[in-house]
Amino acid sequence: MNTKLSRRVLLQGILATTTALATMRAFPAMAQQSGGTLNVGLTYELDTMNTYSTGFLADAQHTVIEGLIAPDKDARYVPVLAKEVPTLDNGGIVLSDDGSKMTITYHLQENVKWHDGEPFTSADVKFTWEAVKDPAFIAESKDGTQDIDSIDLPDDYTVVCNYNTVKPNFASTLFTFGIMPKHLLEGTDLNTSSYNETPVGTGPFKVAEFVRGQYVVLDKNTDYWRTAENGDALPYLDRLVFRIVTDSNTLLTQLQSGELDMAVSVPYGRASQLEGVEGLEIIVGPQLSWGHLDFNFRNELLADVNVRKAVAHAINRETLIRVQGGFPIAIKSLVLPIFDLYDDATPEYAYDPAAANALLDDAGYARGGDGIREKDGKRLSFAFVIQSGRADDENVQQVIIAQLKEIGIEATADNKAGVAYREARYNGGYDLIYGRWITSADPVYSTFYGSEGENNGQGYSNPELDVVFARLENTLDAEERKAAASEMQRIIAEDLPAIALTQGVSVIAKPVELKNFVPNPTNMTNFVDTKEWYLEG
Repeated sequence: MNTKLSRRVLLQGILATTTALATMRAFPAMAQQSGGTLNVGLTYELDTMNTYSTGFLADAQHTVIEGLIAPDKDARYVPVLAKEVPTLDNGGIVLSDDGSKMTITYHLQENVKWHDGEPFTSADVKFTWEAVKDPAFIAESKDGTQDIDSIDLPDDYTVVCNYNTVKPNFASTLFTFGIMPKHLLEGTDLNTSSYNETPVGTGPFKVAEFVRGQYVVLDKNTDYWRTAENGDALPYLDRLVFRIVTDSNTLLTQLQSGELDMAVSVPYGRASQLEGVEGLEIIVGPQLSWGHLDFNFRNELLADVNVRKAVAHAINRETLIRVQGGFPIAIKSLVLPIFDLYDDATPEYAYDPAAANALLDDAGYARGGDGIREKDGKRLSFAFVIQSGRADDENVQQVIIAQLKEIGIEATADNKAGVAYREARYNGGYDLIYGRWITSADPVYSTFYGSEGENNGQGYSNPELDVVFARLENTLDAEERKAAASEMQRIIAEDLPAIALTQGVSVIAKPVELKNFVPNPTNMTNFVDTKEWYLEG
């Protein structure tokens, strides 16, 4: 079956297709077949196989490495290496008498083995915390490590984390991304360890070969600790091969030819080209993502809020949606409407070129002979970075360039591939940058726009906002969190470190014979639970 990708079918697909698959998943495993290889196209370069070091999504890594808990298809956390998700109700979370700190206890699965046959124990959990927080380790994010003062290990299968604060979004950090083996990594340099290319995990697949810039081959873990409801050994698939295909045209060609079986990031504007391809079907799933345009505050012209507001008024979201095949949805806040913390009263900047021009006129930016504005001899001319080869982002970039030109701002494409893009994003190697964040089920927003945020490469700092982040991210009180989230959204909308433009969806091409696949909307990716996937026939 191939889906006609109209806007109406898109909305139906998000609801109906995902529901149908979830219903199928609920049946006992009776007709599943073992064997087969699935070739998957990755649209970004694999910089490392270490989940804590990668600057990209960890699709391949999550088939190898498991965490204590993980988000499911509904973005709800479920147990993995832990027996249950800690909560106040089940006693897994205990608040201090004054409510300022908390203790979280994990009870671990027993009889779990690492890929080398060694037993998984609580010592591995504590080691992971110690390794990631180590200042010498270069991690993409150390979020969550600083919130824990100490970890107690009453026995091999109990972990007691003593927090120095209350962390409502503890589940979206640290132990969810994966546990590392103490017996292999203790005393080694994690920055140079072979673990970064061939990690040993507890997951359903093991790394057989990793060739940078080309592919990673993952073979079935024949001693995997989990089984299907009917007692079948898991996983069903023999092999997963992730092939790095960063160019959208090449991705489409290889899907059409059968060289690739699957891609979970089909370019919106190219999805219709896969209609009618034999053996291939399109699934549209929800995704906790938003497209955003960020400003580098190290550029004194962009540090002027009038320039940023003018840019916001110059962008027509409907045009951006149209060039992306009608898939995204216009938004005005970094908090997506699906979340309880979303505030519909958040200020917004309507498409209004006249207002944009007035802002720049009043701020003293006059048009030069070429139509580009300048002030005190400094032109409103900016380097605009996106990740090379991503067709949707390239289309968005060209639209924004044209719309900014209409108000006298010059934006020049300065696109970068792979690691170069990652370095630019984290280190501020841009004036303007467009990208899409995919978040956890309970996002930590300070990581993006906090003064010390791991993903804040903009040089942006707002002490007032930092105080609000602290309120939001250090209480379990729902009303207090809601109030802080509203204040956060207001400040970000008024200060404009970035412009939230559109909410994305996941357009997935998969073989018809691949069964038990269910889209996952979070940053843990669609590959966080591959153990029961199988190829029919």
